[in-house]
Amino acid sequence: MTVVRSAAGRPRDPEVDRRVADAAVAVFSEGGWRPFSIEAVARRAGVGKASVYLRWNSKEELLAEALTTRLGRISDVDTGTVRGDLVQLVRQQLERYAGEHGGAVLRLGLEARTIPRLAERYEAMAQEQILAARAIVRRGIRRGELPATTSVTFLLDALCGGALNHALATPPQLRASLAEAAADYAEQFVDFVLASVLVDAPAN
Repeated sequence: MTVVRSAAGRPRDPEVDRRVADAAVAVFSEGGWRPFSIEAVARRAGVGKASVYLRWNSKEELLAEALTTRLGRISDVDTGTVRGDLVQLVRQQLERYAGEHGGAVLRLGLEARTIPRLAERYEAMAQEQILAARAIVRRGIRRGELPATTSVTFLLDALCGGALNHALATPPQLRASLAEAAADYAEQFVDFVLASVLVDAPAN
């Protein structure tokens, strides 16, 4: 049954919206989709269940909006060099995995396609991030910083997959230090991967 919200009454409180969205992300991060419920989110946010239903028609709608607004997106940052761009790409990923909502980011990649009303938003967000990452590598090729034969797919698989593996291999008690060291790690990791890309590049 569809809940019809009334236009009358007091305006929505942005603080309650924020608390509920944060609680939704936290509940999903800890248990995933199966135990996720309006009741659990309301308890976590310290608000009445009715307050949540006044804002969102269903738990699917609530989670989709909360994840969309609370999880940062990977963006295409043009620093002027492909190395700088790739460092920023890896750093953004590490900070997402190790940040406050890192658990939700990891679960989202595993469960999003099975959650009604979230799959489409996730696909759009994932596609946007893929295009941003590929744009970085292609820009580096156009600038002559990367060999024309560079495989965009392989290079990004190495960098993005490596960042994910690094986050997964880091013990929970060290996640905070992972976020703090993200910038240094990103620089060292990108230099390591680029060295293998450039070693066989033909001399000009």
